[in-house]
Amino acid sequence: MKKSLVLLLILFFASSFTYGQGFADYNGGLKVSLDDEGSKYFRLITWHQVWLRYNQNNEGSTRAGVAQDATTDVGLRRSRFLMYSQLNKRFLIVTHFGINNQNAVSGGYLGVDGKKPQLYMHDAWVDYTVIPKYLNIGGGLHYWNGLSRMTNASTLNLMSFDAPILNWATIEATDQFARKLGLFAKGRLGKLAYQVAINDPFETNTGGTIANNRANYSPNNTSKVYEGYFQYEFWDAEGNLLPYRVGTYLGTKRVFNIGAGFISNADAMWYTEDNGDTTTVGMNLFSVDAFLDLPLKNGGALTAYAAAYFNDFGPNNVRSIGILNPADGSTQAFGLRGNSFPTLGTGTSIYTQVGYMLPKKRDDLIWQPYVALIYNDFEGVQDANGNKVAVSVFDLGLNMYLAGHHSKLTLNYRSRPDFTNASDVSRKSEITLQAMVYL
Repeated sequence: MKKSLVLLLILFFASSFTYGQGFADYNGGLKVSLDDEGSKYFRLITWHQVWLRYNQNNEGSTRAGVAQDATTDVGLRRSRFLMYSQLNKRFLIVTHFGINNQNAVSGGYLGVDGKKPQLYMHDAWVDYTVIPKYLNIGGGLHYWNGLSRMTNASTLNLMSFDAPILNWATIEATDQFARKLGLFAKGRLGKLAYQVAINDPFETNTGGTIANNRANYSPNNTSKVYEGYFQYEFWDAEGNLLPYRVGTYLGTKRVFNIGAGFISNADAMWYTEDNGDTTTVGMNLFSVDAFLDLPLKNGGALTAYAAAYFNDFGPNNVRSIGILNPADGSTQAFGLRGNSFPTLGTGTSIYTQVGYMLPKKRDDLIWQPYVALIYNDFEGVQDANGNKVAVSVFDLGLNMYLAGHHSKLTLNYRSRPDFTNASDVSRKSEITLQAMVYL
């Protein structure tokens, strides 16, 4: 571990003597105007996020049948291409595709291994302005989600090295990487920004698995998904041309918002009762959150976000997730491989993050330390005596911006629980160096 940590630190701080693409060079990005006024245009955005990581694996983790106590690897967290265009102020088209989570173990074609991941659509929707500022309607494969601000998070400008994942409550279960097929409406009423949607759930990928008194996604679910998010903006208004919410403005805006949202899907879950009968129940999720981005007089800035999720996925539902998981198996009968931990489930989840941008002396080198916390209280996470066991994950990180969010490095330390044995939970460490560039 010491050698891996030293390597990550050397790479991180050595890079402070090189400079990324500056704001002047960026000059508005890859935007092509189609008229003299610039009202007709198309905009292209592309980005890569590369991880170099040291991970202490959960107990019993294996790769190719060989025990892996710890792993040092390189992964492609995200590689995307997005285009949106307006040929008329009333019409917008969005096309977004790419890959996610490719390493040497997974993410490849049909999930067999890490090779040749398939490009797939993230977003493909059209948007029509009915009443300027007040009402837009649209449809397709879209990201106008309910539930919370971070359920609509942009991955271009996250403050922490990654999203907590619990913000995307149905990810890759009844949605397509946090997107759904359906219709949406969005707009503003004074300082209140709103978005609502009616969607079709994707057929679940759980293979029809059903368990006794433990709810799972039902393959028979054809009920509509209703969702919405409402945000009251006390200070500066945020843009709502696109749904992607900013993680940190780096002192360029003065923002304070509070929000609330929901997702409801009847007949989404099923389980068997003690007598063997199959019961189908709905999924009902609710969240409240607050976001602050405050420029300070000393030239620095404070960014803070907090969200509380109150989720009902049916009795004892728990879902464990490990991002860019470096292991492909476990020798433990109930082991959680690699870096996975109970991430989603019936109960309460709290997520919070706080970051401080140090007073900047120049635009091509900005520092921002941050801390983040995940706290899950799930009814289905129990020890051998049937007592609930809380799930806590801590992140401590440092962002180094070389051209704002267009070029940045993030060094993150994570302490997470290993729930291979819920009666004797140990803690594991992850150290991740992320390099990101977007144009």
